[in-house]
Amino acid sequence: MLYPVMPIYLKTIGFSIVLIGFLEGVAEATAGLTKGYFGKLSDTSGKRAPFVQIGYALSMITKPMMAFLTYPLWIFFCRTIDRLGKGVRTGARDAMLSEEATRETKGKVFGFHRSMDTVGAVIGPSLALLYLYFYPGKYITLFYIAFIPGLIAVLISFFLKDKHKTTATDKAPVSFFAFIKYWKTSPALYKKVVIGLLFFTLFNSSDVFLLLKAKQSRLNDQTVIGLYIAYNLVFALTSFPLGIIADKIGLKKMLLFGLSVFAIVYWFMGLNSNVYVIAGLFLLYGLYAGATEGISKAWISNIVDKKDVATAIGTYAGFQSICIMLASTLAGIIWFQFGAGITFVVTAVATFLVILYFMFLPEEDAKHRSRLKQRKRVVK
Repeated sequence: MLYPVMPIYLKTIGFSIVLIGFLEGVAEATAGLTKGYFGKLSDTSGKRAPFVQIGYALSMITKPMMAFLTYPLWIFFCRTIDRLGKGVRTGARDAMLSEEATRETKGKVFGFHRSMDTVGAVIGPSLALLYLYFYPGKYITLFYIAFIPGLIAVLISFFLKDKHKTTATDKAPVSFFAFIKYWKTSPALYKKVVIGLLFFTLFNSSDVFLLLKAKQSRLNDQTVIGLYIAYNLVFALTSFPLGIIADKIGLKKMLLFGLSVFAIVYWFMGLNSNVYVIAGLFLLYGLYAGATEGISKAWISNIVDKKDVATAIGTYAGFQSICIMLASTLAGIIWFQFGAGITFVVTAVATFLVILYFMFLPEEDAKHRSRLKQRKRVVK
């Protein structure tokens, strides 16, 4: 409900494009760095549900808080707490998803999660669009309204229970930067995959810049939010079926397809201001998200040991957060200095290099390939 409104709201209270980029970078960095810590904490404690519940609660309480004051430091504080909630819940939640899947259904399970998650990103902005149609510019009230579904989500999360009774694997205290230690002992293929994903992230700035590009093309607030809804609708409709297809053709191939779509979107987004082209690119962008968001986590969960899934995904997110912070801040500076066109074209070129890199990586390491061969022999 709030995400597509956020950049528009921030500009109305005096935030510059550079400050918006820095805010988004810091917020995502907070989420990413804490994902590593809380993912490791979830693995060592053997618990999942409490992290999910606390994470959603933290994000819920920030909704009305952002309506109280409009001082930049207060906005930074609220946005950071919101993303902290995401950091607390993500690793444990993804580990629960992985536990419900086999190696052959990871794409399907993670794709289904992304589809259902994104349904909310369709309904929420639709309600925001309807509200702004009758009450243009009344953004603050939306923050109060958004508290209601947040509260409902938290209450529902208390019906979630850990499926298996597990005990802590390590009684030693977890360091905040424990994910760095895991990186040193992680599988070689995991490191190679994460390096490629991180390089891509370094040039993949916040979606806020896509919304600002649409706004720059002289689209009104309702149309910008409408495009965001359309993007999420495509995202929701394609994640599940693309996850199923990925299980059949290979997770890496689906990721390459998604990255190719992303490169096309950013290339033409940088070279066009036509409202119809922009609208079409937003729909295509939804296809990219459906082909990559769940797939990358599914691939990672297949590479690492089951006991380390939350830590592995959290470690990736921890390093990713640093790249996100740099990407959003850098995008804001490039936009300010050279314009939107150069910002998007540079991202498209960098993505093409990432595609070439992944083309030469195997989908599974030698150990997993040998296991698959043994399984096939047993079946025969």
